[in-house]
Amino acid sequence: MFTVAEYLASIQANLAPHTEKLINQLKTLTASTFAADVELLDFAAFIEPLSHEVSITLFSMDQDANEVFEEEGTPGFAGSKSVLDEIVYMDVPDDRSEAFDVFYEEQEETLFEEEQRMIGEWFRSCFEQAGGATIELPCYFGVHDEGQTLDLKRNVWMDEEEKWD
Repeated sequence: MFTVAEYLASIQANLAPHTEKLINQLKTLTASTFAADVELLDFAAFIEPLSHEVSITLFSMDQDANEVFEEEGTPGFAGSKSVLDEIVYMDVPDDRSEAFDVFYEEQEETLFEEEQRMIGEWFRSCFEQAGGATIELPCYFGVHDEGQTLDLKRNVWMDEEEKWD
């Protein structure tokens, strides 16, 4: 039998070994100069629920929700960059996969919200440890196409459309 608490503890345990790597990746960003057209940094998590994997990509954006790309002769970083390659955030033993599927289906809405929050809080903690507060641009974290975003500077979850205001 699975419980929500066990599920969340497993996610936390699976993310922990990747903390130092993520912090180091983020430290390279805090030392970066960004192109003048970049108005905010948008970190997007791509979650694969069937394989329980997550990857995180940085997108440099303008205030009109367009990605800013590097232009020859323009100083500073623009474009996208992987900050975390696919990692397993939840490990389900093969002999328990059917029971897990039933559990997840029964609790899907709650579990998905909680895993988003947990991955977001883990990312925010790594961002802070990497010196993210020194980045002068607004910075956000969210799960791709899910509607909520975490303002990494204010530590507030909000509708992702608000970051473009």
